[in-house]
Amino acid sequence: MRKAALLGLACAATALFMAPAGSDAADAEAGKAAFAKCGICHQIGPNAEALVGPPLTGVVGRKAGSVAGFAYSPGMKKLGDDGYVWTEEHIDSWIANPKALLPASTMALAFQGIPDADERANIIAYLKTFPQ
Repeated sequence: MRKAALLGLACAATALFMAPAGSDAADAEAGKAAFAKCGICHQIGPNAEALVGPPLTGVVGRKAGSVAGFAYSPGMKKLGDDGYVWTEEHIDSWIANPKALLPASTMALAFQGIPDADERANIIAYLKTFPQ
């Protein structure tokens, strides 16, 4: 009986240490639902097309302002020309408060941002499921 209890305790401890970092781990499925806020202006996936914003397929790791044929704002073009890349951190900052980066951009004027850090992390996890 005692051996079974110790074995159960050891298994539980092992599972705890091998599990993702608690509830802070990003959830791509939750991000898919949260992406509805982005989907008003952006598409994602193999057949994504430009809407008000460029398609976001492959955005993680992509240089800003680099989707061929999309009419970017001058500010976004300059970011890309300066080598700005959409890292997870940059995407997080952008969707938290686009006005902080480019106050006169279309997105900054139309989108207030997403204040919840977990929701932003989930959206980024979802974006990462669509590499270029």
